[in-house]
Amino acid sequence: MEDYLQGCRAALQESRPLHVVLGNEACDLDSMVSALALAFYLAKTTEAEEVFVPESLLIFRDEIDLHALHRAGQLTLILVDHHVLPRSDAALEETVAEVIDHRPIEQKCCPPCHVSVELVGSCTTLVTERILQGAPEILDRQMAALLHGTIILDCVNMDLKIGKATLKDKSCVEKLEALFPDLPERSDIFDSLRKAKFDVSGLTTEQMLRKDQKTISRQGIKMVISAIYMDLEAFLQRSGLTADLRAFCQAHSCDVLVAMTIFFNTHNEPVRQLAIFCPHAALRMTICGVLERSSSPSLNLTPAPSIHPDLQAYLQGNTQVCRKKLLPLLQEALSAYSDSKATPSGQHETAGVSGEQADKELDGAGASLFPRLSQDEEEPLLPPTPMNSLVDECPLDQGLPKLSAEAIFEKCSQISLSQSTTSSLSKK
Repeated sequence: MEDYLQGCRAALQESRPLHVVLGNEACDLDSMVSALALAFYLAKTTEAEEVFVPESLLIFRDEIDLHALHRAGQLTLILVDHHVLPRSDAALEETVAEVIDHRPIEQKCCPPCHVSVELVGSCTTLVTERILQGAPEILDRQMAALLHGTIILDCVNMDLKIGKATLKDKSCVEKLEALFPDLPERSDIFDSLRKAKFDVSGLTTEQMLRKDQKTISRQGIKMVISAIYMDLEAFLQRSGLTADLRAFCQAHSCDVLVAMTIFFNTHNEPVRQLAIFCPHAALRMTICGVLERSSSPSLNLTPAPSIHPDLQAYLQGNTQVCRKKLLPLLQEALSAYSDSKATPSGQHETAGVSGEQADKELDGAGASLFPRLSQDEEEPLLPPTPMNSLVDECPLDQGLPKLSAEAIFEKCSQISLSQSTTSSLSKK
């Protein structure tokens, strides 16, 4: 493995095509190990001359100019542990050759490449399965330990009460243990990795929010969801928290910040809590309403006290609802808010807010909720061509453009005129 990684770094100095296995922006253990293991497997089993470079602890994304490689025609991408490219990488979508992920496809259309998606507890499980089926001989104890530990951490030590581990996760762990009987005990490796994962000592609030974050957006509204590895009560007591949250939202151009905290109590049981920070009351109330009313899944939320303005806190009774399962609810909430901003007659409406307050908030509904945020783009005159579904949002997600009868008649007239002109030229 060390020789392979040294070769990867050396390849960056050469002018040659690169086949990049790219993990998600959160750069968590599952993402890193999935990228590292899959790249190693492909390098050992593929006859092509391309060099497989993982996003790992040794080579980071900012060390590779992917856009320059793309412009030179020397880039092929494989996405692991995610399937949606950020807007900044939209130009790279045509280079994606394969996707391996363990979360539901967000877009309405499948990506135009080979897609392997299965709702297992860890993406590393899918990579492990690929290796065990395709080239088990490349596994050594070092690689097996990486795969084994990551699956165990992601699946919370395979605890059936937590509900993250699937039969495939369990099967892959057992096969690795059978091949390498001297792997650490599950409980030992889980405790060690969990301790490292939950160690936030010395981190600022901004660093804690960035440590493990996801981003979603709908119709110009951007939401960041951060996993916080500590008790929510202790998090809310951090000095200058409100100012830090506002600064984070402005720096990351987001309108809503959702903090999903998790820690383990004295009985070694997981405890989950939620905090929704949003200065726009109508938007915050819509999100809270969707979460509180959800029955599939039911979060069993209990409001928790908070002295911070613009922040609603909850205790989450259903600890089996992790962030991956929460994301569809949050997307639903953003869509519900966008739908409620205008009635069919074009007039704005807001539920649960006083008339005076609603007027103040909706005066700027078309503008950004934080300073320096971009406003929604004007709707085109005709429906845009749908973008590749690997990009994080399709223009048609915002609905079809508003066309009047006059506009349609004029367009038809233009088409007829164009056809008449072409026919006349042909006869000549």
